[in-house]
Amino acid sequence: MRILVIEDEKKTARFVKQGLEEAGYVVELAESASAGLTMAANSEFDLVLLDVMLPDGNGMDVARQLRNEGFHGFILMLTALASTKDKVRGLDSGADDYLPKPFEFDELLARVRALLRRKEGGSSVLSFEDLQMDLIHRKVKRAQAEIELTQKEFSLLEFFLRNANRPLSRTEIGENVWDVHFDNESNVIDVYVRHLRKKIDEPFPSRMIHTLTGFGYVLKKDGA
Repeated sequence: MRILVIEDEKKTARFVKQGLEEAGYVVELAESASAGLTMAANSEFDLVLLDVMLPDGNGMDVARQLRNEGFHGFILMLTALASTKDKVRGLDSGADDYLPKPFEFDELLARVRALLRRKEGGSSVLSFEDLQMDLIHRKVKRAQAEIELTQKEFSLLEFFLRNANRPLSRTEIGENVWDVHFDNESNVIDVYVRHLRKKIDEPFPSRMIHTLTGFGYVLKKDGA
């Protein structure tokens, strides 16, 4: 899941970015309304965390513009304006949820996960063959055997599961699991794929992650 945080308070932005990345999400920061709108127009995001009070505009106006420009992801507003009237205005402007400041990070993370459940049509589980991923409790099982993954391994496997049977280039994997500035010369993708294979492929009779020489990888049924 790719998240754009539009927040001009640097301390808050860094805190939120670090926490979300530790939870396995790919996060980009924008410190102004104009920067956020530009980034949302030039890259795909699943969720925008949007501060209402920005140096060059009102977050509610930003939410309206995002919707008018065809943004279909979720918008979660973060603001010190916590009256019922402010909440209604925020939701009416196009936000999906509204979290008053100050907030506990655990609550923010719970809101993000709740929106993720909505994206999955009410389901919080991704599956392919005998492999299952619980997005809410961050657990993975294959053939009912629980598999321990690091946060980045979890994010990589999630991207494979969301794109099962579709060839994925290294560039596409890097941009979606790491960030838009991913270094194509790096071998980090291949390193993490090897780690993932050791956990979800090698202990089992059939492989799922297949190499596409000179291109990337695909998650598919062995022999398909």
